[in-house]
Amino acid sequence: MNCVLEGNCVKAFGRAIHALSRIGEELWLDPMVGGLALRSVNAAHSAYACFLFSQLFFQHYSLGSASEQGNETVKCKLVIKSLLPLFRCLTSIERNVERCQISISTPSDRVTIQFFCRHGITKTHSFRFQESEALQAVFASHSCPNVLQAPARLLSDTVMHFPVSQEEITLSVTPLRLSLRNHYERGNVHMKIINTEISLPPDEFDAFQVGVDSDITFCLKELRGLLSFAESHCLPVSVHFGAAGKPVCFSVDNLVLKATVVLATLIDSESGGPSQSPETPAPTTPRCAGAAAPPVGSYDAGNSKPQDFPAVTELIASSQGSPIINPPALGQPCAAISASTMICSLLFRALSSEQEDAADDLPVLASRSDTEEEED
Repeated sequence: MNCVLEGNCVKAFGRAIHALSRIGEELWLDPMVGGLALRSVNAAHSAYACFLFSQLFFQHYSLGSASEQGNETVKCKLVIKSLLPLFRCLTSIERNVERCQISISTPSDRVTIQFFCRHGITKTHSFRFQESEALQAVFASHSCPNVLQAPARLLSDTVMHFPVSQEEITLSVTPLRLSLRNHYERGNVHMKIINTEISLPPDEFDAFQVGVDSDITFCLKELRGLLSFAESHCLPVSVHFGAAGKPVCFSVDNLVLKATVVLATLIDSESGGPSQSPETPAPTTPRCAGAAAPPVGSYDAGNSKPQDFPAVTELIASSQGSPIINPPALGQPCAAISASTMICSLLFRALSSEQEDAADDLPVLASRSDTEEEED
């Protein structure tokens, strides 16, 4: 695979790398006929992100010769921290880099990134990648009853009122308003925090369709990267979600790229309502880092589709054509989860053992086609 980026496209590509670094520690490069897909998933398998750059984004894009495309597929996974220093200073890249060339060589198992700078200076960086099947996720957003769309600046200005250390926020929506507030667990009465809640009327949004009143809680850290990317390119952000326990999808889409972030949400088995006791904060986020990866799964979306909104389905096929099957229901215990809540892992199911029976009906919403064994 070989592609060339020019001018501001190099800066946009770097912003995508920064956004994906907020999701996970590994980056999947998946060259396809339609363009280059960059994907990442967090260690808890509760957050997934994909940036798909179409061929129009590149000055030149080639998958290689016909024989290479037919006989050999690219299986590329990199440590994302190794790429961050290359795009650390985006202002310097915009000022000095004229074009960037990215190539993937399967015989040598290397990714080469070359920056062609002013005054004839060329910077070459070579990375050895790990062979791995491409990450693949399936999420049918058209089955979500609630669909919102707003300028990225509006959402960024809203979440900036929450401190950087805030890990989880709760989004509540009714036909009359949308509100965001910081989330905390019950039982931690010895902790003291500042309670913040921000409300927005429907006329602040480009689109505001609410089919069911919802209160969903998700991690804020993974979302900040997408909002920063969308704001820098003046792109509207679409939000698709339903009830608590089902994933929420944030996406941006235009002619040359599509970015999607899918986050798991918490299930509150006790309240199910928007009100929470103000004297019970939670300073940390429940994690499922010890969950094992079950077989490949899929999510069968319903046929209902909200009117006036196109289906934004995250179904980017792997370049290896990995199959998607329906596995039996599996459950794995999560660490540090209270009896009142459990986290629904949207990529690989990781549910509280105390709620295992109630979670049998939850769908597997995404799949990973990585079949290799994990290295210690």
